[in-house]
Amino acid sequence: MGIFSKSKKEVLDKGLEKTKESVFKKLSRAIVGKANVDDEVLDNLEEVLITSDVGVETTLRIIERIQKRISKDKYLGTNELNGILKEEIAALLQESNSSDAADFLIPEIKGNVPYIIMVVGVNGVGKTTTIGKLAHQFKKAGKSVYIGAADTFRAAAIDQLEIWANRVGVPIIKQQMGSDPASVAFDAIQSAMKANADVVLIDTAGRLHNKINLMNELSKVKKVMQKLIPEAPHEVLLVLDGSTGQNAFEQAKQFTLATEVSALALTKLDGTAKGGVVIGISDQFKIPVKYIGIGEGMDDLQVFNRIEFVDSLFQ
Repeated sequence: MGIFSKSKKEVLDKGLEKTKESVFKKLSRAIVGKANVDDEVLDNLEEVLITSDVGVETTLRIIERIQKRISKDKYLGTNELNGILKEEIAALLQESNSSDAADFLIPEIKGNVPYIIMVVGVNGVGKTTTIGKLAHQFKKAGKSVYIGAADTFRAAAIDQLEIWANRVGVPIIKQQMGSDPASVAFDAIQSAMKANADVVLIDTAGRLHNKINLMNELSKVKKVMQKLIPEAPHEVLLVLDGSTGQNAFEQAKQFTLATEVSALALTKLDGTAKGGVVIGISDQFKIPVKYIGIGEGMDDLQVFNRIEFVDSLFQ
């Protein structure tokens, strides 16, 4: 199963259409009447990137890199600006550890235990949908999957996850609303171990309450997991809603302070012109963007590929 078949690249192109259209319109206005990239063009470009939700710090870093290119080459035509932007943003994403993922395949783990993914994020960002789509992708790749419904503070969260589990055809471990989330995580991992499963996806409460409570809650879930598998969780996946732009930055900040986030999934990029947020969040938090959501379909959660992403954005 390849990362990007032709059809997947077409889905990516379509999913980023609104962002691309917005960026190109702004970019065209930034260089109108100019033959070469001068200070005025760079000032306009800075505004384009900031208003495309790339973020101030990352924007300044991109501008600095382009200035170095101008200094080195002595001249840079505006007709070359698009290609230079593609190159510099792709390089920036690589430096931020968002290199091209090999596939949905799970790394080899010592001890023949399941790969545990703890999924975090606030309510409404597409966390449940992401878990369902991940379960589908893993199953399609030949992996056996268990889901743990450890967001026990909302009955709807358990119900929604159960619908996805049934739809995908994977077991779900759940308890009553109000149960101890750590207990659910323990049961899910224990059941998966007995069944020799490959992957366990653990949902967690989607409340961005005060940082200390969030930290304590997630720490407790981790400690209970580690009674069964000392290295668990192998991955902490933070799900962010790409359509919220700068608000996604704030959520990333809060969750990275509360727990050790190791990967990001950015959802709902198809319905927004704020796709630039992927670049800024990856750069500022130095956490790899692993998945992007660009549609409603089961296969519309894609492994993030920086080259393909930047190509779709600036082609």
